[in-house]
Amino acid sequence: MTPTALHAPPQATSSGLLDNYHIPDFFCELMNRRDPTPATLQCVKDRLAALSLSELRRRTQAAEAQLYRMGITFTVYSDKEAIDRILPFDAIPRVITAQEWDHVERGVQQRIQAINLFLHDIYHDRNILRDGILPAELVLNNPNYCEAMVGVDVPGGVYVHINGTDLIRDDNGQFLILEDNARTPSGVSYVIENRHMMLRLMPDLASGLPIRSVEEYGLRLHQTLCEVAPEGVVDPQVVLLSPGIYNSAYFEHVFLSREMGVPLVEGKDLFVENHRVFMRTVNGPRAVHAIYRRLNDDFLDPLAFNPNSLLGVPGLVEAYRRGNVTLANALGTGVADDKAVYAYMPRIIRYYLGQDPILQSVETHICAEPDGLAYTLANLNKLVIKPVGESGGYGLLIGPHASQKELADFREKLLADPSNYISQPVINLSVTPTLCPDGVEARHVDLRPFALTGRSVWVLPGGLARVALRKGSLVVNSSQGGGSKDTWVMAS
Repeated sequence: MTPTALHAPPQATSSGLLDNYHIPDFFCELMNRRDPTPATLQCVKDRLAALSLSELRRRTQAAEAQLYRMGITFTVYSDKEAIDRILPFDAIPRVITAQEWDHVERGVQQRIQAINLFLHDIYHDRNILRDGILPAELVLNNPNYCEAMVGVDVPGGVYVHINGTDLIRDDNGQFLILEDNARTPSGVSYVIENRHMMLRLMPDLASGLPIRSVEEYGLRLHQTLCEVAPEGVVDPQVVLLSPGIYNSAYFEHVFLSREMGVPLVEGKDLFVENHRVFMRTVNGPRAVHAIYRRLNDDFLDPLAFNPNSLLGVPGLVEAYRRGNVTLANALGTGVADDKAVYAYMPRIIRYYLGQDPILQSVETHICAEPDGLAYTLANLNKLVIKPVGESGGYGLLIGPHASQKELADFREKLLADPSNYISQPVINLSVTPTLCPDGVEARHVDLRPFALTGRSVWVLPGGLARVALRKGSLVVNSSQGGGSKDTWVMAS
């Protein structure tokens, strides 16, 4: 589809969808941009304005019913009332222009190149530590640092094959990197299913627009895993290793195995013989060459890590160390997405690539350092404080939204274990129009683009747009009540 295919939408009526939309003081990606509105974005605005609120609600209810029937759910273990939930879906898309996406894509590619060079270095020569670019203890004492990876050469020097980079936009619309997800990033299945749902739900909104496709992700993922299979294997057998049906992202495991056309296996389906990995099949053992693993390091191999793990494969790590099988992502990648290491990423990029970061990071104070701790304690009510090893929005404190008791309790936690925390200023996340109980209102969003690295780095044009559905909330995580939107990246 090309921009010339755009056609004039119906005229908006007095009951149009955006008539009562209050444009907030935050950067609204649809309504109060600083630059001249691109034609494709204006077309989306005009078509939305022609819809009624009742019609949007009708379509959204139909979509949520269909999502549940299709089993597109995630699990919240802490919720005693319900195990499986659909990820709330907002039918008003998030639109990213071609120029904006070019900037994001180049920045993500640069970041992943630096991360892979960093991981190779810290598991080999450790030049970056000797040169004092970041403290050695921050890496070598990191709980995610994996001694089993020291000296191991991985195919192509690629440690992070699948990466999710969390981005936000500030008051000026500038994209900032909030954190990296270099272990087992999840959410890409919702990106693809959101697009399927959107095209069924809102074909009139998407018609003729140059929206870039997300359909090739499964093919690209399989291609990436084949590219990093052990040398000399002509037709690699790829599998997706899942912890099983009780995992919160099991739907995604099923989805991606189908998209790639590869077996979905659990630890009990694999075994190691003579340091090679095999899969049990009805026709006898079959060699496995690349494993997209969706379980954490500690559970992968009871002989190497947690001896009580029933989810992993005994002997898998030694087979991997000998180069007989590829694990994606590699062991020990968690040290690269540690929130304290994050503070040094601009320096890491300059050290390995000799370039300034294309995408800027959020200013970060490391509480393990005396100056960082003192600043954090003095400004506790103004900052966001995060535990370095947590994800999913758990364990953090948003100072301006916290009660006096919460601030006092968190101060004690900081003083008891400062090395477990970092702090950042509160960023006024950008907003987009979102369907809410009282109408269409502004809600904060972030974006997780997914990138695949084999012989090169490819970034899926789009990403998981997560939206904080609770009014005033900055927490977009699904486990904390967030929802998602379809992300439309426009072609140039």
